[in-house]
Formats: sequence, structure tokens, C-alpha cells
Amino acid sequence: MLGNILVTGGAGYIGSHTCLDLLQNGWTPVVVDNFVNSKPASLKRVARLTNRDFPVIEADVRETGAITQLLKDHPCEAVIHFAGLKAVGESSEKPLDYYSNNFIGSHSLLVAMQAAGCKRIVFSSSATVYGEPKFLPYTEDHPLEAMNPYGQTKLTVEHMLRDADTADADLQVAILRYFNPVGAHPSGEIGEDPRGIPNNLMPFVAQVAVGRREKLSVYGDDYDTPDGTGVRDYIHVMDLARAHTKAVEALTQKPDSFTVNLGTGKGVSVLEMVEAFRKASGAEIPYEIAPRRAGDLPSYYADATRAKALLGWEAELDLDAMCRDNWKWQSQNPNGYED
Repeated sequence: MLGNILVTGGAGYIGSHTCLDLLQNGWTPVVVDNFVNSKPASLKRVARLTNRDFPVIEADVRETGAITQLLKDHPCEAVIHFAGLKAVGESSEKPLDYYSNNFIGSHSLLVAMQAAGCKRIVFSSSATVYGEPKFLPYTEDHPLEAMNPYGQTKLTVEHMLRDADTADADLQVAILRYFNPVGAHPSGEIGEDPRGIPNNLMPFVAQVAVGRREKLSVYGDDYDTPDGTGVRDYIHVMDLARAHTKAVEALTQKPDSFTVNLGTGKGVSVLEMVEAFRKASGAEIPYEIAPRRAGDLPSYYADATRAKALLGWEAELDLDAMCRDNWKWQSQNPNGYED
């Protein structure tokens, strides 16, 4: 067995899938989660799928003393930091909550790592740090200009990590900028279980397909895109999880810090997604065209060539796999995690 990896927010959507990938590659996740936006059931299912137990501690990353003690009790080779709030719209309504959870939480975690002598961190960042595209696809060298409080918190943490990295020659930092994570584990046992009304397209489409929602609202059909609807770079959550394990391996093998995009490099429109999900589920997905939402971009997608060069990683699962696996999760768990 390889060493321990502290996974903050490990019960969440991406966190739970990453814990599973870590376990399958010989690592032991040590999960800390406050369960504000997640449920312990996801981790019970990860343990069942992998036939391996691992520590799960209920705590908040803002509890610096508790996290320091946790890292001393369970010495870790690295930290994968997912814990935070992630809804763009909500971040404009509750910016102080976002700065507290995302920025202050990350600061507290770094202080705890410093106190415990843990020197490697993989940070869950976002394509929202790029803002309005000056060119597409976004490369990691695209100017940074977050357009909402959520993106600002991610960008602020990136700056803090770089400054900490500069000040401490032993600290190693991997910043992973995600595009649009979708899908589920192919078993259908773990997946995305949003609380309340989903903020993202695929879980909303899935809930329409399974009968939990009446119809989908498509915000704008007059963009300068092939069918007029918004285009995004969707990435299968299992590809994303694999990238985190690769990032940990890269940090343990060489001392360089790095920043990479994680996406497929291909754009998919809202209507293309709806059609692919209809094929995967066999269900009708009624939708209506609604006015554009303020702040929505017409189109964006990643250049992920740096991730391939540095990590030997590239997305392998296509839109059909994303829809198939998400439908298996949604149809087996129409009301999300219930155990």
C-alpha cells in the first residue's frame, strides 16, 4: 500500500469519485468533510465498491487546530483540497459565505499543513478564473479575470498558493482548473446528488428524465454557436478523478509545482447534451427556451495539452459515456443518496 492522502470535502461529488480512484491505485484517503453539501452514504458506497475501509472525520477545514491534529494523527503524503462551496449564482447572493468557506478554509488548511509538516497540495480550481475568453480554447496562460464571487475565491486561493509556494521551497502545489464535471461511476452506485434545485445542466436534465422535474429551461438560443445554445466543455467525473491521482503521483515523483486545465478540449451545446441524454435514457426531455442569464458565456472549452505533457493524462470518456453513466446513477437513485 502507498501512503495516506488527506481529502477535504471527500464525501462530495468529485471527492467521492477521487477517493475511489485513489483506493484503486493503492492510496488510502483520509477524508475530512463537514457534510454541509454531501452525505456520508457516498463514502460507505466507495468502501463497498473497493472493499476497503478508510478514515472519515467530520470536521470543517476552518477548524485549524482540528485539521492540524488530524494530520499529526494520520501523516499524509499529500492533501487534495475539494472542500468549498461551488454554485456560481449562489456566490453572488452570499459572497461572504463563499469567501469564508473557500478562501478562509483554504488559508486554515495551509496553516494546518505547515504546522504538521505536510508539504504537498492538489487544489480544486475552476475554469471560472479565466472570465470572458480573449481566445479559445483557454490555455493555462490565458489572462485571469474571474467574473463572480465563486471564481474570485478560486483565483484568490490560487494567488495564495503561489505566494506560499514561493516562500517555502519545500512546498509543492498542483492547481487543477476543471471545466464542467458530469457523469457518475459506471456502477451507478455513486454520483452527483445536488441539494435543492440543480445548478448545473446534466443533473437537471437527469432529474427531468427521471420525472423529478417537469421540464428544462434552456437559457438563450441566439448565441453565436452552431445551434444557438451555450457550448461548454464537459468532462466525465471518472476522468477528473483519475487526474487527481495522477497529480498526487506527479508531486511525489518530482519537486515541481504546476497548473493544468482538465477538460476534453471539445465543446458540447445544451441541445446536443439534451439529445445525447435522451438517447442514453430513452426518456423524453421536455424543454423551453428562456431568456439568456446574466453572466453566461456563449462558449468555452479547454486546451488540455499541458495535462497530457506533465501528467500523462487526457480525457478518455465521451459524451455518450457521460450520459449513460449519469443515467444509470439517476435511474438507480432517483432521490439521490438515501442510506
